[in-house]
Amino acid sequence: MKFSMERPVKIVMLGAGGTGGHIAPHLYRLLYSLDRPVRFIICDGDVVEKKNLVRQNFIPADLGENKAKVLAERYSTVFGMETEYVPDYIESEDRLKKLITPMEWRRGPFSERPVWDQVILIGAVDNNRSRQLCHKVFYEARDLVYIDSGNGKHTGQVVCGIRSGGRTFYRPVGKVYPDVLEHTDKFPTELSCAEASLSSPQSITANVTAATVVVDMIYNILAQGESRVRLATFSTTSCNVRATLQKQTARKKAA
Repeated sequence: MKFSMERPVKIVMLGAGGTGGHIAPHLYRLLYSLDRPVRFIICDGDVVEKKNLVRQNFIPADLGENKAKVLAERYSTVFGMETEYVPDYIESEDRLKKLITPMEWRRGPFSERPVWDQVILIGAVDNNRSRQLCHKVFYEARDLVYIDSGNGKHTGQVVCGIRSGGRTFYRPVGKVYPDVLEHTDKFPTELSCAEASLSSPQSITANVTAATVVVDMIYNILAQGESRVRLATFSTTSCNVRATLQKQTARKKAA
């Protein structure tokens, strides 16, 4: 699918932990290289703990600080970009809709045709309840790219869902993996202290690989103007990433 390489860009990332923390520095660098208005908003209600220092992109000086705040302030300053973050978990449909609402731009003072942001929603969350919220908002959006990342200790997947003009061109994670939509999960704020301390085992290599695939997909959309990958699965033990591509049959016939 083709994308404009001139539209302003707004990226909203839910989650600044294992995967989101490794997405941030590379995504800031990518956005810095684009010759158009860009916004990157990081959302997470969690704070940096000592246990995060092994696998996540934080250092001892960050302990006790909000994760979204740390990443946004650190990398936006380096690249001279505006610092934008939400130090909360996004668990409200209305709040998420407001975050992904595109802004209207005018190409010049005498331009009659406005343009709107190209909005990309990144799900770097560790619970399906948040994915269900993103799934619902995705299908109510007219135009939205929704990239979801999920992984275990050594394997994972990244799914790219695309809505354009009110139509779904690439299915989101909830359609590719229907078990994501089963109501057996909770939002982070609904977890007890005991539940919050338990999490699926992950490795730093799985988080870094997932982050790399997410940035690859966004690079293709913003810097190349085309997205062909709907789904990518990976295994860090075999150093393998496998992609499911958009079918090219119609294009070949027309050529």
